[in-house]
Amino acid sequence: MSVKAQRAPIPPAPAPPPAPAPRPKFEAKKQRIIEAAMRHFAERGYHDARIEDLAIELGVAKGSIFQYFGSKAGLFLEAYKKAAHSFAKYLDCPANVRDKGFFEVLRYWLVRTEHMLHEDWIPYRVVLIGNYGVELSLKREINRFLIAEDPYGSAAVVRFAIARGEVRSDIDPAMIASILDWTMERFQDALLTEELDPGLFPHPGDPEKAKVRIQQFLTILRGAIGARSER
Repeated sequence: MSVKAQRAPIPPAPAPPPAPAPRPKFEAKKQRIIEAAMRHFAERGYHDARIEDLAIELGVAKGSIFQYFGSKAGLFLEAYKKAAHSFAKYLDCPANVRDKGFFEVLRYWLVRTEHMLHEDWIPYRVVLIGNYGVELSLKREINRFLIAEDPYGSAAVVRFAIARGEVRSDIDPAMIASILDWTMERFQDALLTEELDPGLFPHPGDPEKAKVRIQQFLTILRGAIGARSER
């Protein structure tokens, strides 16, 4: 009787080594470039910004910037991400505002929109340029980032509204979040940037007129996505 040779058990494949942690000096230089780039793009816009000028300002080789970010578009994308993450999320408003519900949370941030011009001018300007002043391929990357990372907490505030019964239950929550993002972004930009929507705010410096427009906007939004009891 022949005896078949037994195969030695195959040892499990070794686990891949953990990804190396970013080197502190490497990461610090990268963040310094992004910080400087935010101001550079905010002041010059996307198309007029020059990597050569930024490199001179930072005292680094132009090639080292491309080594970190690959291209001008790659650098702008990182600047846009940092700018977007610098803003508060919807539910970061005071607790007494949250207690009043979803639409009062929106009102709180709309009333505070002008704050972005005075205290957050650079990140606001970078986000504005990314939304309206870059080529389509870069805009696609920005949209992917917004969907993947949700920097403004749109999904969370929609879940908050659903739990309170303040928005329609017959619409996909992701669609409600998209409607919220599209309309809030455009309306806030109109509050601050007259050229984006000429005539919408004939007297943009008049806070009383702005309050009226904010109420009208919330009324329209409530009619579109609000629960039946909210309309």
